[in-house]
Amino acid sequence: MTVLAETNQFYSATFLGTTQHGLAYTNTPLIKVGLSLHGELQTVKTVKVNGNQLSNNLKLGDFIELGIIKGDELNGYTAISIDAIQADDNNYRKLFTGLESLKNVGKYQLLKLVKNDEKEDNAMEDFIKAPKLQGLHIKTIRNMLNLKQTEFAEKIGVSGSLLSYIEIGSKPITDEFVEKMYTAFPDLKNALDLQFDWVNITFSDMTGEQVINDVMHLKPELFLERSTTQNFYTREFAFAGEKNIYVQDFEPTTDEHGQDEQKTGTTMYLTGQGTRLFEKALLEQGLTWKKFFVRAKRFKGTFSRLDIAINDNWGLLDMDEIIEATQQNRFWSKSRSFAIHGNNQDGWTANFGKSPFVIRIYDKQKEQEQKGLETSIKNRVELELHADRAEQVISEWFENDNLVEYTVSILYTYLWFVDEPIDEEELKGTHVRERYIDSLKTMPAWSLLTSLGQSMKFVREPKEQSVDSILSWIMKYVVPSLEVLKKTGHWHEVIEAMDKANLSPEQEKLIKANLVNAITNSKANLEHGNLNFDKQQRKYVEETAELEKKANLPF
Repeated sequence: MTVLAETNQFYSATFLGTTQHGLAYTNTPLIKVGLSLHGELQTVKTVKVNGNQLSNNLKLGDFIELGIIKGDELNGYTAISIDAIQADDNNYRKLFTGLESLKNVGKYQLLKLVKNDEKEDNAMEDFIKAPKLQGLHIKTIRNMLNLKQTEFAEKIGVSGSLLSYIEIGSKPITDEFVEKMYTAFPDLKNALDLQFDWVNITFSDMTGEQVINDVMHLKPELFLERSTTQNFYTREFAFAGEKNIYVQDFEPTTDEHGQDEQKTGTTMYLTGQGTRLFEKALLEQGLTWKKFFVRAKRFKGTFSRLDIAINDNWGLLDMDEIIEATQQNRFWSKSRSFAIHGNNQDGWTANFGKSPFVIRIYDKQKEQEQKGLETSIKNRVELELHADRAEQVISEWFENDNLVEYTVSILYTYLWFVDEPIDEEELKGTHVRERYIDSLKTMPAWSLLTSLGQSMKFVREPKEQSVDSILSWIMKYVVPSLEVLKKTGHWHEVIEAMDKANLSPEQEKLIKANLVNAITNSKANLEHGNLNFDKQQRKYVEETAELEKKANLPF
């Protein structure tokens, strides 16, 4: 299978020989390929490929599968092979090293850190940009722990004088110092982690059933089919009847001749809760998010929305401080649009920017408490990206395997909090960030978050799909009322009403779906001896998740 991304068209590719511009061996050679459509040669392209795509017995005229050919005539073409798609995540950096030169060209230049009148040399240097760990950050950490210099130095095993020099910036922060700090305060190492929190992918030439079967690899019988008018679609498939994982497309129609017609076009939606549920399916399929996204790209999927969440598990941020700084205009953003919602009791939310790119900061713990749920996350910083913005992040991730660093760089480049008033007149000039904002006193907690964020882990946290949400609601709101009825002698009336209750078709299908899920899961658990029911509650580091033992469950 070969797709030319430039035209979004499938072709048959024929090997027409190699093209080398030097005698040195390279693992990313240039080859010539002929692209044919319906047996007719359409065009010839010179494409950079991975060396493992070429076998020793490949001959001129042989068919070759190149996966997706990206690029254009101006910047050249590069192929992502099927082998690369199926390779372990640990091999991605090696396989895509040759594509590094593309990261600051055209659509890959998301940050746009240089202007036309600046030197091109600065582009690569500043492409990934965020503050490194500095003395002021160490002091912030110590203050958050309510420790004096002598106490902090003793706990991490360094001299008080060294710590003092580090905090004032006279001594550099070494890897050994950081490791000692993490050893003494292990929670600090996991203070931040990164997750996907919302994913929408659109497939222009597929139906809902095809997306469920071929892309998601889920059981169709676990989806409840119903009509909808949302997002201009007419049909919806909801996993277990709940709108956490769902697919929308068009219901079949009949033309004037009585022939069935099926309009293509489908969008897969994973909500915040849906991403956690879908991560259970990924775990069972032995896939990482990257491999799933590559699969989606093979079916010409385009990202219509991608939310990336930075979880503050340690309470680095104080939402009252964030809201106060926002209200007092002590922040800089590339988009001066912002909105504040909520209150101190129910939790604050601050939004910066408008679609297609919004940065959202909110009190995750209080948000979950309002829903009757628990979470270890204190606060959350979300990057909500739509359409081209989402595609740019995914492209950068595929090319350079740097999702965490790139996400933090975007955050650093688009939003910054300071501890002193901002002069609006200074914002009218050019190079505002470098010339003015960076000269102001920064908010210590925000600077610490962006510096620590560069070393955080990209994780997934699989959850089971069930009727737990219904049970939780019943236990919290219904059971107390039933207890009153029972103690006042009306219990028999409740039992009679339950026996006579008629379930709707949706409720019947929901019961069936959960029964099928429970039975097949139980069968697989028994067959494979996988009785670790806490497994889905763990967090898996995305890069090493495939090294974990997988259960062969029915997804």
